[in-house]
Amino acid sequence: MQNVYLDHAATTPMDPEVLEAMTPYFTEVFGNPSSIYSFAAKSRAAIEKARGQVAAALNALPEEIFFTSSGTEADNWALKGTFEKLSAKGGHIITTKIEHHAVLHTGEYLEKTGGAGVTYLPVDAEGRIRMEDLKGAVTDKTVLVSVMFANNEIGTIQPVGEIGRFCRERGVLFHTDAVQAAAQLDIDVKELFIDMMSLSAHKMYGPKGTGAFYLRKGLKLENFVHGGGQEKGKRASTENVAGIVGMGAAVEKMKARLSQEKPRLSTLRDRLINGVLKAIPHAKLNGAMGEERLPNNTNFSFIGIEGETLLLDLDAKGISASTGSACTSGSLEPSHVLMAIGLTHEQAHGSLRLSLGRSTTDEQINYVLDMLPPIVAKRREMSPVWEKFLEA
Repeated sequence: MQNVYLDHAATTPMDPEVLEAMTPYFTEVFGNPSSIYSFAAKSRAAIEKARGQVAAALNALPEEIFFTSSGTEADNWALKGTFEKLSAKGGHIITTKIEHHAVLHTGEYLEKTGGAGVTYLPVDAEGRIRMEDLKGAVTDKTVLVSVMFANNEIGTIQPVGEIGRFCRERGVLFHTDAVQAAAQLDIDVKELFIDMMSLSAHKMYGPKGTGAFYLRKGLKLENFVHGGGQEKGKRASTENVAGIVGMGAAVEKMKARLSQEKPRLSTLRDRLINGVLKAIPHAKLNGAMGEERLPNNTNFSFIGIEGETLLLDLDAKGISASTGSACTSGSLEPSHVLMAIGLTHEQAHGSLRLSLGRSTTDEQINYVLDMLPPIVAKRREMSPVWEKFLEA
């Protein structure tokens, strides 16, 4: 039996070189960056180096990068900070029905407690917004558009450049959650007219508990975390120096490997997709195809299958996968993303996400293609839903 990890969209293993870069800041270089003595200057310098590494990867300025505890915190900062600063203009926010819950739940919170008006745009069958829907939703009260760069469940990439250009022309701020996309795609915040962007280190072989927020120079938001004067007075809390160092190293390594890793993963992804669709009757691929899909993402639905049971069967064969977002994997509710693209409850409950990474090999893809079809066939033999489907 092989051990095959195919849940890189949930989290990635720490890169050994990233851990090596972090280690001194747990032990030898432990000074508080806010202290004024020379020993603390080493910690401050490490943070600024990491800030420059993240900025360089995005074609941003170092002063436009703020470190957070997570992508979720960055999402919250974008929505809450913008609403609180610009609510007098009208407080209207536009997002989509397939966003990560860090955006969706924040939007709902602002509706309930702040009186925000939030528009949740629909998506097409591949999970992509329609520009005409966005253009029709913007009003003179709109202060923010928040559309994720690429979906964490189905991998569909949004027309971010087109969205950004439109928002800039209309004088509306544009935020994108790039937690998944930043590890897989080459992103230029200037070229794409992005005003705010959320990142997370643990999706790109860095440490958990560290994220970053890109805020275009000149824009002013209300602070999300209040207290001390860290991060230029924008984000209070003693900095997680080791985590920040790890994020800087991870982003730099990710950027350097992108030109080789993206085509390699795309080839493996397409072979997995084609193999599953060929070997398993009535298998459905969820999301877009080709260049409009993240290179490491596959998401399938199998009618007559319960996703959680499928995960247990795969785990017994040494294959780690998921049914969707790791943040909701314990929920009995069907994926809001799959429902938004038009799947039935039965189809959504029978979903499987296999997300590839640096460790994924041809041999592992072969192993999955050997193991998955008989597992699905066996479970369908016991499924009344499958029987009804065949009778229909």
